[in-house]
Amino acid sequence: MASSKVTSSQPTPPRPPRPNLVLRELRGQRSPAEFAAAVRRAAREIGERVSCDARYVGRVEAGEIRCPNYAYERVFLHMFPGRTLTDLGFAPRASVRGRRAGALGETRGAPEPYDTPNRQDRQDPQDRQDPQGREDRHDPYDPQARDESRALHENYEESDVLRRAFMTGGSATVAAASLGRIGLAFDAAAAGRPLRRPGTSDAYALEEAVRRIRVLDDRHGADGLYQRASAPLRAAYELLDAGATRQATADRLHSGAGELAISVGWLAHDSGRFDDARSHYAEALATARLTGDDALEAHAFCNTAFLARDAGRPREAVRAAQAAQRVGRSLGSDRLMSLLALREAGGWAGLADRTGCEQALVRAQTLFERGPSDADPEWMSFYGEAELEGLEAQCWSTLGDWSRAARHAHRAAHLQDPHFTRNIALYTAELADDLARGGHPDEAAAAGMRVLDLLDQVQSSRIQTMLAGTARVLLPHRRACGVSGFLDRHASVPRTA
Repeated sequence: MASSKVTSSQPTPPRPPRPNLVLRELRGQRSPAEFAAAVRRAAREIGERVSCDARYVGRVEAGEIRCPNYAYERVFLHMFPGRTLTDLGFAPRASVRGRRAGALGETRGAPEPYDTPNRQDRQDPQDRQDPQGREDRHDPYDPQARDESRALHENYEESDVLRRAFMTGGSATVAAASLGRIGLAFDAAAAGRPLRRPGTSDAYALEEAVRRIRVLDDRHGADGLYQRASAPLRAAYELLDAGATRQATADRLHSGAGELAISVGWLAHDSGRFDDARSHYAEALATARLTGDDALEAHAFCNTAFLARDAGRPREAVRAAQAAQRVGRSLGSDRLMSLLALREAGGWAGLADRTGCEQALVRAQTLFERGPSDADPEWMSFYGEAELEGLEAQCWSTLGDWSRAARHAHRAAHLQDPHFTRNIALYTAELADDLARGGHPDEAAAAGMRVLDLLDQVQSSRIQTMLAGTARVLLPHRRACGVSGFLDRHASVPRTA
């Protein structure tokens, strides 16, 4: 048996991906992140839910995804009526499915099993064996790669379960339960069993966990998600300790673990656990410096600056934002530099330095107007005109310019993509507070009511703290139109732990 297996298993040479130039042309001047946002909007128009991001767009254009799953197919055909998948540069479904789907079976509506990790990062043959002798293969054309194919297929079915959970229930409770499934990708670590040497499937699962956390946070906020997200982070660092045999895989694991630390840190940050957030951001920063990952270091400093501002350490916020800009300049992303300038502006506002704040805001606006680029980090999908307006509103609010803050907060809420439910609630809460402090209690109460309407979908200690402050400001104005109703309803809202 052993000899026959050796003689009959000559590896099939991997097919080089063929770039999808048609879809790249259809994207036009939009950045991958902007095109991904357009895909999500189109999905909502037809009742689909896809977690499209800039990396997915990049993989499609690079030819790594030769044919989309059924959900994406419906969305793309809706976006470009009159065209077929072939017209859009994709391969016929039958041509990409033949070898694996027949063996694995098909879950209609779930991502296809050929939607695999980046094949350019496939391990060299000498690196494929783990200590137990199992192989780590990722060639979708290799008939012997069935064990991993089955595992990947299970992960994709899990993603479809998450997608259906979003479609059938909008509560944060559903989101927290869905997040628990992330741990399935790391069950060996969670159970304390010996880990094999990690391969590209582990790096892919880690990257997917980061994306899933971001999607859940965009929709539902951090409360209820933080504790569940900590388990995958612990498992990620166990994978690092196990050690990958191939440098490309090790680099992906370190980058993924660092990004996951930042995502978990943000969940802690947004739910008011500042000490935990600071620890996670520091862990990400250490990981970045260990591997010389400038992109990860800039991201870690960016979040550290934001945390320092919220924790009442504005000078540290300025210094962290400036450090992020020094590291980030080499990355070639004007949008990243714009966001980092806004982080610096927030620090100057906290120091009551109006001149320094205004200079940083002008720099942020100038950089933003240069437009998106392919160099923009994937994690910045949230950063558009709405976020720019929202962060500027926070600066003016800190400086006590309530009317100016309210104008920017109103624009932020109006411009925000509906996908980012949490941010809509955040900007509207900012607007309510600015209006209350600016002497417009009736308008503040109306805005506060809109935030309360979203709290069945969003759990965020940050937003609840802002609403509580607004309620205190409005207490002396109970007789103003709508204020009493807002105060009574606000008092009845259960607080998150």
